[in-house]
Amino acid sequence: MKGLLTPKNIRFAIAAVIYLLVVVWIGNFWLLPGLAIIYDIYISEKVNWTFWKKRNGKNSAFIEWLDALIFAVIAVTLINIFLFQNYRIPTPSMEKSLLVGDHLFVSKLAYGPRMPNTPLAFPFTQHTMPLTKGKSWLEIVTWPYKRLAGAGNVKNNDAIVFNFPAGDTVVVEEQATSYYEIIRRNARDLKLNDRFGGTVRPDSYYLQMARKNIRDNFEVIYRPVDRRDNYVKRCIGIPGDTVTIRNGNVYVNGLLVPDNKTQQSNYVVGTNGTTINPKAFERLDISRSDQSMISGSAYLLPLTLANAETIRKFTNVTEVTQVLARKGEYAPHIFPYKSTYGWNEDNFGPLWIPRKGVTVSLDTSNLCLYDRIIDVYEENDLRVEGASIIINGKPADSYTFKMDYYWMMGDNRHNSADSRYWGFVPEDHIVGKPKFIWLSLNKEARGIKKIRLGRMFMKVK
Repeated sequence: MKGLLTPKNIRFAIAAVIYLLVVVWIGNFWLLPGLAIIYDIYISEKVNWTFWKKRNGKNSAFIEWLDALIFAVIAVTLINIFLFQNYRIPTPSMEKSLLVGDHLFVSKLAYGPRMPNTPLAFPFTQHTMPLTKGKSWLEIVTWPYKRLAGAGNVKNNDAIVFNFPAGDTVVVEEQATSYYEIIRRNARDLKLNDRFGGTVRPDSYYLQMARKNIRDNFEVIYRPVDRRDNYVKRCIGIPGDTVTIRNGNVYVNGLLVPDNKTQQSNYVVGTNGTTINPKAFERLDISRSDQSMISGSAYLLPLTLANAETIRKFTNVTEVTQVLARKGEYAPHIFPYKSTYGWNEDNFGPLWIPRKGVTVSLDTSNLCLYDRIIDVYEENDLRVEGASIIINGKPADSYTFKMDYYWMMGDNRHNSADSRYWGFVPEDHIVGKPKFIWLSLNKEARGIKKIRLGRMFMKVK
């Protein structure tokens, strides 16, 4: 018995048990032969798996550093895939809940980590190589979507990190704007030019022309799911929910979603002709980048309800009015981009969120709600021929969803590119749940004040 309880055997037993648990978790028993490698590493030592260094004898300082670097890269890569990942807030779409410069600890275990679609990639890059600006992954090996068991499921009002659904196709010269919005914008311009000329053609013609124009004049690339930009928003609707927005108020299944205390929307703030003291904005945590003057006596500001009430009491303020689009006022940049729906960012829906296994009726009037799901996310061949819908070569008047979908919105309601602009988020795009802020940097401050100490290790709500 004592001969079995050697340090070498104990280390092997611990490593083997951990490896077996991971194999069971992943659910791929073709990985079991890996136990032979672990046995050789700890017991038989027939193969030098760390071939870059000597097994016996002293190695140079360079080799020791290289060995430590390789171990660190492998360890951190595995941690990022299976456990947690850092995410930095780049835009104000979630202010004041999450601020630009917040660094988030994002748990992959909260909803279950995904196996990577493109496992061969340069470490610690999302999609672009540093310096060269080329793509950071190889497509020699690609894996289908698979999510491992996690601690729970996505719930209403969870803050979520996910891959940008409309980021599958990207215009390299204009990456901040969705390729599909660029196409629609170009098509609208082409149609407007023809309207002035007196001859207007079907929308499909202008969309086709816009795609050709963009592809002829810009570099257009494709990104797989796990290489698309990471976004963070709040999950408003889960599969099976119905989402409606009326005058900026959000309803889920007919019930009003209460405002978060940190939720913002745009207000016009009018004064008696004098300006508001910048120190007052600073006390209210209204950043300089958010302070827009629309005239000599009026500001356009994103405000929380509390900040709006505080500013309303300023002696030189004469007006604090929320900016809302009128009901029925069609916004062509709002999903599903059809004037027959007449939706805008403040008056939207009702819209049902697709759920896996549920079948919906299809016709040419509602296909615009689900065409991207059918054609892109669930990889079917979708065509429309007159009034007929053709899916995988067969006429279809219904469709059964293969995945669950979610509806995401930013807390900074008038400064957030979210589901209102590009539609549903498929389950295979969900990355994880931000748990807490481990670092927060204010780019508008200087010195030690750049670090927002009060936000360090703050829980994400």
